[in-house]
Amino acid sequence: MSDLSLPPPGLLLFLGLLLPLCGRRARLPLLVGLPLLVLALIWSLPLDYQLPLRVFDWPLVPLSNSVLGRLFGSVFALMALVGGIYAYAQASTTELVAALINAGSAIGVCFAGDLISLLLFWELLALSSTLIIWSGGTLDARRAGMRYLLLHLFGGVILLSGIAGHIEATGSIALSALRADSGAHGLLLFGLLINAGAPPLSAWVADAYPEASPSGSVFLSAFTTKTAVFALILLFPGEPLLIGIGLYMVGYGIIYALLENDMRRILAYSIVNQVGFMVCAIGIGSELALNGAAAHAFVHIIYKGLLLMSAGAVLQQTGRRKCTDLGGLFQSMPWTCLMGIIGALSISAFPFTSGFPAKALISAAAAEQQLLWVWLALTAGAAGVFLHAGIKFPWFVFFQQDSGLRPPDPPFPMRLAMGLLAALCLLLGGFPELLYRLLPYGTDYQPYTAAHLLTQLQLLLFAGLAFFALLPLMRRTRTLSLDTDWFYRRFLRQLTQEFGVHGRYAHSRLQSAVQARWQRLIHGLFVHLGPSGILARSWPTGSMVLWVSLILALSLLVYGMRG
Repeated sequence: MSDLSLPPPGLLLFLGLLLPLCGRRARLPLLVGLPLLVLALIWSLPLDYQLPLRVFDWPLVPLSNSVLGRLFGSVFALMALVGGIYAYAQASTTELVAALINAGSAIGVCFAGDLISLLLFWELLALSSTLIIWSGGTLDARRAGMRYLLLHLFGGVILLSGIAGHIEATGSIALSALRADSGAHGLLLFGLLINAGAPPLSAWVADAYPEASPSGSVFLSAFTTKTAVFALILLFPGEPLLIGIGLYMVGYGIIYALLENDMRRILAYSIVNQVGFMVCAIGIGSELALNGAAAHAFVHIIYKGLLLMSAGAVLQQTGRRKCTDLGGLFQSMPWTCLMGIIGALSISAFPFTSGFPAKALISAAAAEQQLLWVWLALTAGAAGVFLHAGIKFPWFVFFQQDSGLRPPDPPFPMRLAMGLLAALCLLLGGFPELLYRLLPYGTDYQPYTAAHLLTQLQLLLFAGLAFFALLPLMRRTRTLSLDTDWFYRRFLRQLTQEFGVHGRYAHSRLQSAVQARWQRLIHGLFVHLGPSGILARSWPTGSMVLWVSLILALSLLVYGMRG
């Protein structure tokens, strides 16, 4: 093992670049073989083994293998495999290469041996994700990709500033548990939370993911937010701030998902909601809670991938993404409908699906620590998940008033990929010990008790009754939801235009401009938000680049002066 020159992330990062050189017939074996090879290599390495990533015998970054890294690396490799099968028939070469690099970067974060190597893979993850978004091929995809890139460059600068401050204060680059008890550690936590999709900087999830191609959304959903969850488990276990942040994410994601009309934006906001459960568990910080966060991340990658595959199949076969334009598709797309239902049941933690034993660990951890208000909030959040993802998505896409559309199910590779993930959802739900034995801390928790089954079934039953009782209110109209990305998509751009690029305005005129923009914002909250309304087109990128550069320069100056 000491002669190992290309560890798991290197296989996808470097060998994935060979894809453009392969003919179309050789593409599928490479898409399947590389992730399988990575998966085998992950499990062949002994735990706590130190392995440098080398190119021509030159060590680049230190890597190490751990139980937690092996768990996350395995599911990332699995999603690279199944996502490659799903994407094979329709994705561009650029998207496939970017997806392999994206998966390799995520695995690199899991095997990072220190803060510097983690940062390198973190930034490569952002760049490759941007290429996946741009591969959507539309003007909206290009604009959303640019906004994604700039926001994540901003997050990377914040993370770099936190790491620099930590190194200056401690002289160590080791990965160890921290507390947000200093400015540097606060910046480090903030940088991680940006990638986790924590509000107020969470709008990038619903802005960017739905603009990617059907297969691109699947890849994106698997890696970025879950690498952030991995890093939070590693660096900030038991941080009390994360309990409140996680619960806020749970409620935030539910509300916006219920308001949405776009089926892929519903599932994007659901990512924010689901990551909120994981962040809250990390904040609780007990071994059971951290097991729950890791288990939930593992199964979430699988069932959210399945849901987005189902939505992507509908988009590809119909060319439509709004719930108001869909309905009745179960008649001609029965396989896609069935896969969507299995994914919806899994995300809702229906018994004998993968979400049930994973979420049970988090609720049990809150009860074990006697956090009654947290347990109640998580229980309410579980009901909200069933409303927006468990019922709303399949109902309005497949069963509501017939739209008259009769598209067939997608090609075989897409159906096969959905079937593989659905089988995993049922397998891990029926045999939770298969999942539990992979977790970082041993557990003998038994999710299938009579009390837990009865409680969960009652919760889902009454949430379902509430949905259909309020069905007229649940029906969506052709509107856009106002989110915090409005500030950098519209407000700052229009304010800059009013202030003038070359002119010199007096303080009173600037104050008037700000007041006018806020008045328009308040007015916009109570009027119809049409296609030309408050969430209109993109904004110039120069201002964001300038602010990122200034923050980086200021951070380096401060730490340089302190040294």
